[in-house]
Amino acid sequence: MVSVYGAFISYQVNVDQNGQNILGDAANECPISVDPTDGNKMTIAWRQFNDVTSNFRQGGWGYTTDAGITWTFPGVLQNNVFRSDPVTQSNEVGQFFYLSLQSDVQQSFFCDDLWRSTNGGQTWTEQSPDRSAGGDKEWFTIDKTNGPGHGFQYQAYDGANCAFTSAAFQRSTNGGVTWQSPVVIPNSPEWGTLDVDTNGNVFVGGWTGGTGFRCVRSSNAQIGGQTPSFDRNTAVNLGGSLLYLGAINPGGLAGQPFLAIDHSGGATNNNIYMLASVVPSGRSTTDVMFVRSTDGGLTFSSPHTVNDDGLTNKWHWFGTFSVAPNGRLDAVWYDSRNAANNTDSQLFYSWSTDAGVTWSPNVAVSNPFNPFEGYPNQSKIGDYITIVSDNTGGNVAYSATFNFNPTRGEHEEDVYYVRVSPSGGGTPTPTPTASPTSTPTPTATATPIASPTATPTATATATPGSSPTATPTATATATPTSTPRATPTPRSGPTARPRPTPAPRP
Repeated sequence: MVSVYGAFISYQVNVDQNGQNILGDAANECPISVDPTDGNKMTIAWRQFNDVTSNFRQGGWGYTTDAGITWTFPGVLQNNVFRSDPVTQSNEVGQFFYLSLQSDVQQSFFCDDLWRSTNGGQTWTEQSPDRSAGGDKEWFTIDKTNGPGHGFQYQAYDGANCAFTSAAFQRSTNGGVTWQSPVVIPNSPEWGTLDVDTNGNVFVGGWTGGTGFRCVRSSNAQIGGQTPSFDRNTAVNLGGSLLYLGAINPGGLAGQPFLAIDHSGGATNNNIYMLASVVPSGRSTTDVMFVRSTDGGLTFSSPHTVNDDGLTNKWHWFGTFSVAPNGRLDAVWYDSRNAANNTDSQLFYSWSTDAGVTWSPNVAVSNPFNPFEGYPNQSKIGDYITIVSDNTGGNVAYSATFNFNPTRGEHEEDVYYVRVSPSGGGTPTPTPTASPTSTPTPTATATPIASPTATPTATATATPGSSPTATPTATATATPTSTPRATPTPRSGPTARPRPTPAPRP
């Protein structure tokens, strides 16, 4: 599937060896990472349901070497191993990392393991032993500064975890080979992301229940000989509350809180930003809300609404954002503003060049899709989408239901890539910013990707190929007035908060 909407082209990622759709599967929750030394190379991970009627999922992924025009889906991290909540990152020398939640069909444990790719996402090697760290709704980041914590990896997760704690934080000082003992995070912020400022301080943003959000800082996590502690803990007002088990995504979240830091080196350097789709007071639908801190997380601005339609009966959900190296902010989300039924959604985009004080007019960048179709046993299209920005635009991974499955008489969930930018669709990639002298990540003594460690009963594994030879056939229902964009040139001791009832499923 190649879905054209005006200047924007969405390319399907979870494809077979001929670049075509795999009928009957489902894929959602798709983090994207980009090689900063070569923007042609990207990887996207996802939850791979080989049978849309099954609740069993595995760690799927795809990679591209031509700026997202064609994708290869080699398979899953481990055959017949239950995996969920994929998260990916890249370091400054172009290595990719994949943090994966592992469990069993009974979901009797929630632990993570980390994988690394040194060849652009073509193959992965497990770095850390199974059940060695982590928990549910995990996110992680890598210290890319030149300080003492260079190369350290940090992850945070909620109270369903391997250590049986409340929301916790863990550090690896050797590239994810081993993880130090978890440290409980004050006020138990969860379901949010982490980032490192240019001074090596680690910030975690998350939700604490209701309208409560927190931004906490560890200034000593970068010192390998010290146990990480949190020396700043700020309440954040995002203008509403997270929605779990809501009408737009019945089995999941309407969005998660995202935190990211400006590394531009300019006037906005080390600004801390948070964004989430929340339910404002008196509402039942969500808006995309944004706040910023210009003083290292001591205080935050009043919340600003990014979606500009002003419609209170519409959904603006799965909001996420990233910060470009030059300080520009890019935000994307699902939006039902154009739907007569108030639920059919499109991917929307907005950007800011003044640290989020003002945002551009919102732009639709995808065809509409029905988010209620193609549910893989779980009644949701995952819990999140992601974007990674460079100086001219953003690379987006999202799930949508463009493909029709005639056997089931409905559309199905698949993963898509689209390039967004203030100038429209795909744009040239800026000069790579990676440092060629950076310290490489240590190599683990690891199990190869083909060696499964568990064999719970599962549905049959899909058999995607590994070398598509052509751009997928354009079978999308493009808007009548749209024209395809020209083929882009490849880019050179706290009190734990009770968990929601019922508990979120990974």
